Amino acid sequence: MIQSSLLYIVLLLGLLLSTSEALQFELQSGHTKCIAEDIKSNSMTVGKYSVVNPSEGHPLPDTHKITVRVTSQYGNSYHYAEHVTTGQFAFVAAEAGDYMSCFFAPDHNPQITFSVDFDWKTGVAAKDWSNVAKKGTVDVMELELKKLYDTVTSIHEEMFYLREREEEMQELNKTTNSRMAWLGFLSLFVCLSVAGLQLWHLKTFFEKKKLI
Repeated sequence: MIQSSLLYIVLLLGLLLSTSEALQFELQSGHTKCIAEDIKSNSMTVGKYSVVNPSEGHPLPDTHKITVRVTSQYGNSYHYAEHVTTGQFAFVAAEAGDYMSCFFAPDHNPQITFSVDFDWKTGVAAKDWSNVAKKGTVDVMELELKKLYDTVTSIHEEMFYLREREEEMQELNKTTNSRMAWLGFLSLFVCLSVAGLQLWHLKTFFEKKKLI
């Protein structure tokens, strides 16, 4: 019973730490919609998208086609598809940071609005466990152990990733505080200099007017 409880707790943590984002959004012609996801390096990522057919049983109209691009925050392109109604992508993140999936609908007159289904998974959630079971010819218990191992590994990597991000933020805070201190001293120096120049100017003016 205790082992089963621990198994469920670890699996729950793994699900929280591994992103699985399935959503449906509306896209207007002539507009772009971007969705961002923070992904750590060497993490598996898979995505699947499709335009929702407004009329079941009929082919999608030519106006319901989109252009999709997936890029990292450094501008590296990981997926690009033009004038499509459905597609998918899969890659291993080479760099940590925010990844953008942008969907663009060509301009039409009159303007139209349609829906897009998008399923984006990262980490343990991105692995195809059905293929793992087929290839390894393992039973249910062995498959669960594989999932558990990958989940624990993901948690371990996530902890190190969060620690690195925390150190980066602390370093940024130190740098910002140092710059703010120097800016404060500079502002004080400028204010005192201006006040001194004003006093000197007034003294010189009064001396010329023989008022003092």
